[in-house]
Amino acid sequence: DLYRKVFVFRKDPSDAYVVLRAQLEQPLHNFTVCLRSYTDLSRPHSLFSYATKAQDNEILLFKPKPEEYRFYVGGKFVTFRVPEGRRDWEHVCASWESATGIAEFWLNGKPWPRKGLQRGYTVGATAAILLGQEQDSFGGGFDFYNSFSGELTDVYLWDTGLSPDKMRAAFLSLRLPPALLAWKSLSYEVKGDVVVKPRLRE
Repeated sequence: DLYRKVFVFRKDPSDAYVVLRAQLEQPLHNFTVCLRSYTDLSRPHSLFSYATKAQDNEILLFKPKPEEYRFYVGGKFVTFRVPEGRRDWEHVCASWESATGIAEFWLNGKPWPRKGLQRGYTVGATAAILLGQEQDSFGGGFDFYNSFSGELTDVYLWDTGLSPDKMRAAFLSLRLPPALLAWKSLSYEVKGDVVVKPRLRE
């Protein structure tokens, strides 16, 4: 149980990462991914990387610069421009719906304008899911200058699009529906220099 704990990625740049294990029975037609990060990086870095053998950027949350997030589904991406952070924790949720191709992006409990992405696509179920690196091949192919350095917590993946109420609940760390990946019952393996520590503050 990682409640009130964080992964600290200590080095910059880094070869470290965390492997997450999710039980996916079938491909995804909808999903939501949420996480909270704390970093002073200004270079590009990967937050959440979900690769299949067919597509290395099947789901990717990537931050190319401090005022921009990129959300990939099936190798295509949309960009969400954000105010440059105040060097504080940032909570992001990104959701996607195959039927409409609607991509939602929420930052610190607030929605950004929705965008269109990969309508009719299906996300593969056999995946390598990593925190801290961006995969250029299944489970590998890292560019260490896209690595994450800092603190990550509250990582979730659902096989549905969350309602606005639940998006806000994720930001506030309130009760959430059962998830494929849930921070409070996370199955994970640390590879390299990543330390689990208590959160410094709420």
